[in-house]
Amino acid sequence: MAETTASGRARAAGGREQRVTKQKVAVSDTLDELADFVSTQELHRILQDRGASISLATTYRIVQSMAEDGLLDVLRADDGEARYRRCEAHGHHHHLVCRRCGKAVEIEAPAVEAWASRIAAENGYTAVEHTVEIFGLCPECSAALAAEHSEG
Repeated sequence: MAETTASGRARAAGGREQRVTKQKVAVSDTLDELADFVSTQELHRILQDRGASISLATTYRIVQSMAEDGLLDVLRADDGEARYRRCEAHGHHHHLVCRRCGKAVEIEAPAVEAWASRIAAENGYTAVEHTVEIFGLCPECSAALAAEHSEG
């Protein structure tokens, strides 16, 4: 998580100082343990299953704050719902996401970075940001789907 001071406050990635609460610690610890992206509702259910005393509204506020502070990556699912994950990569990166199981792989894409910069410059844009998420089937789901089709 962010750096914690003796006063019980933490300095987030954005430099903003925040009070550390047991709810924030529970959310952060749970996200540290999860490998795949989760919605806030899924995260809340996991927290409840673990006995955490936290409301859905508080879970939403904490997750949103962590995302704003750059502590979480945000992925918009096909249904438009935001899904969150604590990513291994600390710099700008993208994801390959399995449409079937939700597994995500972090990727660096220098060609995408160069393309985005070139397109922005050609159109006079500055201070450009972008996200690229590539959806497909992971190797395990591809194999399972092939096996299902060969059986049927």
